[in-house]
Amino acid sequence: MKIIRVLLVEDHFLARTALHAVLSAHAQISVIGEATDGEEGVALYRERRPDVVVLDLRLPRMSGFEVIQHLLAENARARIVVLSNYQGSEDIYRAVRSGVMSYLTKDASGEQLIAAIEHAERGQRYLPRVALDLLAERIPAFSLTPRESEVLAHIARGCSNREIAEQLGIADKTVRIHVSAVLNKMGARDRTQATIYALQRGFVHLE
Repeated sequence: MKIIRVLLVEDHFLARTALHAVLSAHAQISVIGEATDGEEGVALYRERRPDVVVLDLRLPRMSGFEVIQHLLAENARARIVVLSNYQGSEDIYRAVRSGVMSYLTKDASGEQLIAAIEHAERGQRYLPRVALDLLAERIPAFSLTPRESEVLAHIARGCSNREIAEQLGIADKTVRIHVSAVLNKMGARDRTQATIYALQRGFVHLE
């Protein structure tokens, strides 16, 4: 009977403890390490080479998306299951496009988590219905350039065009062009509607 070796990368103690308890109760799963931030997660992966990584996206020192990039750059066959509070379609799309095997929200059941890990270890994708439905919303949608995404993030924080220009080191006129492009792509009437839409879809996360 193959034992699936799992690395947990989760900064919240109670969530990490609960995950460990759920997984340790399964006869074919062994938790071989726990990391409390992104950098520690990458280091433990290199040291212990788990079969599957269960990863939060909101982490100190290195985001979950950065961890995904590091792990897959180091090992294209790294098996990653995302378990996150982020429920926007853009988050799921980015994660799946990056190469993760599964995306679960933190209200997923223990059975779903076990299934995701087992599928990942076999190199198979596992996406629950809620994730598939959100991805279906994302497929016909627009995409933003990296610069447009930066501008949108500043819009969502309430920055004026001049403030955005100063923070990004670009001209006011260039900011206006980017803002116009963002609103047109999103079909938003104004900056407020763009902010609401961006938060709902997961393009922007405000602390």
